[in-house]
Amino acid sequence: MIQFVIKINKWIFKTIFFVLFAALFSITLLSCSDKSKKAKDYLKIAESDYLAGDYESAKSNIDSIKLLYPKAFKEIREGFDLMQDVRKAENKRNIIFIDSMIDANIIKLKELQRNFDFVRDENYQEFGNYIPKITPSLKTLEQNTLRSGVSEKGILFLESVLSGRNLNHNKIKVSIPDGSYAESLTVTADGLNYKFTTLKKTYEIVRFIGNDENGLSEFIYTFKDIPITLTYIGKKNYTKTLSKIEKDAISQSFELSNILYEIEELKYEKGKTEALLRYLDQRTLQQAQETRS
Repeated sequence: MIQFVIKINKWIFKTIFFVLFAALFSITLLSCSDKSKKAKDYLKIAESDYLAGDYESAKSNIDSIKLLYPKAFKEIREGFDLMQDVRKAENKRNIIFIDSMIDANIIKLKELQRNFDFVRDENYQEFGNYIPKITPSLKTLEQNTLRSGVSEKGILFLESVLSGRNLNHNKIKVSIPDGSYAESLTVTADGLNYKFTTLKKTYEIVRFIGNDENGLSEFIYTFKDIPITLTYIGKKNYTKTLSKIEKDAISQSFELSNILYEIEELKYEKGKTEALLRYLDQRTLQQAQETRS
């Protein structure tokens, strides 16, 4: 009788075990099935975003599959393939946008270039300079002035010209009535800071370019409609008021420099985008070859 009871208990235990195991297995299957369905839902949403041109949302939904359902391997692989398509489409769109920006800036550049003479000595200069027409270089030597120009690559420079005074100046400052000002750095390099004497006069010319210019042209461009005082700083100081022509010329140079820089930056961004697109195309081709083999 005891053995019979024991046998019944074992049978009951095995039955309960198998029932529980079957239940857990079913729950696991349902859970996996549910997770797979949700992963597929994310993939479908990503595909819809891609077709609608909402590439950021598409990428976000593809990334969500990997984060939320790391074992949904099929959907993750399909998401990876879709991500390649999304990135290619996004880069193609970016190239179209950059091209439109370049075209718009070139139109503006041509308008600005009308205000400049392009000067280049083929024997000594690899690149030429744009000089504002309203301040021809030869005439500026006969007066104390601040002239400007822009290199072919978009680099703006200012030149302080001092005629008939011996200051040995090496920096300048521009200021407005409320006390606001911008001041150059000190220039001592040969070729950028030079002095010469003729039978009639002594001339000092200092070129401020790059960091040495230190925001002078932007200051003048910003406050061109109010009086601006120019101070030559050397062993003595000398001040004068910038004329409307001087302020206009420097403002024109500032605008031209900015537009040339912007075009160069856009071309650089386009080059990077095209390189990335070529990489994605090559990767897609390699994957297709691996799949066939």
